[in-house]
Amino acid sequence: MAEEFQNLNEEEKLKAENEFLKMKLMLENGAHFGSIENDTELPPDMENEFLNYIMEYEKQSQNPTYIKVFDKIQRPTHFKPASQIPNEEIDVAWENLLEYLEQYQIQLSVCSPNVSNRELYRFTTEKLFEHEMSNINIPGAMHCFIYDEFYPDHIYDNTRKVEEDLFPDIFKKEPMDFDYGFVYEDISFNNKIYKDFEALKDAVNNFKSFFEKISLEECVVASSFVEENTGTVQGRYKAWAVAGNEKIIFQGEFIINLTLNSVGFHSIKDIFMEGINLD
Repeated sequence: MAEEFQNLNEEEKLKAENEFLKMKLMLENGAHFGSIENDTELPPDMENEFLNYIMEYEKQSQNPTYIKVFDKIQRPTHFKPASQIPNEEIDVAWENLLEYLEQYQIQLSVCSPNVSNRELYRFTTEKLFEHEMSNINIPGAMHCFIYDEFYPDHIYDNTRKVEEDLFPDIFKKEPMDFDYGFVYEDISFNNKIYKDFEALKDAVNNFKSFFEKISLEECVVASSFVEENTGTVQGRYKAWAVAGNEKIIFQGEFIINLTLNSVGFHSIKDIFMEGINLD
């Protein structure tokens, strides 16, 4: 076998090593590697880099250690408190802080457009620096944090959930699949209670089955607000569907009620939409 391996060219040796690494990951870590088409197969060197990355990650994850972000980045002293930075300098200060973090393979991103660079700088220096992270060191691997996971913008999140997830999911020909956005049970749609998402999905998909085409034309949120553990999103929508030679328009006002879930985000509880009947 050793002589056969020596007779292989470099690419063949790399492929053999990759097969060995995959077998090792499957036996020791329960990894599963699906088959892909030959024309989309990874080059052996890229696959080898990926497999070695996974091997090293699994090795370091077996006995994890944790470290404060501030210690991970060598306890810098040159970053001023946000309150001491003038408005005209805060953008540059934030960019410098981001670049410094990335030197230590740390990234901070934000989803909500309502978070200023000053707030991101303040959060990083006052809160994130004290946050504990896994002390995994792999070349090229980034430790990624999201501001919104610490301070959710419920108004923005709920608006996006309705505009970008709920309505496009209802008004498309493909089956409904936005299950993670709903409460677990007793979902109301136009005053009819469905015991869970599966029951609601069946009703929506049955409604879609009557049409050859269905599409959302617009979904406009007029207001979004939260109060204690609940949220409400209101607006108007317009969609169309084709059945045979007939084009049907669905449109009207909507009200979506949400409730705070166990992980600190809102889930859809009640849906009221004018101009549509699932029965």
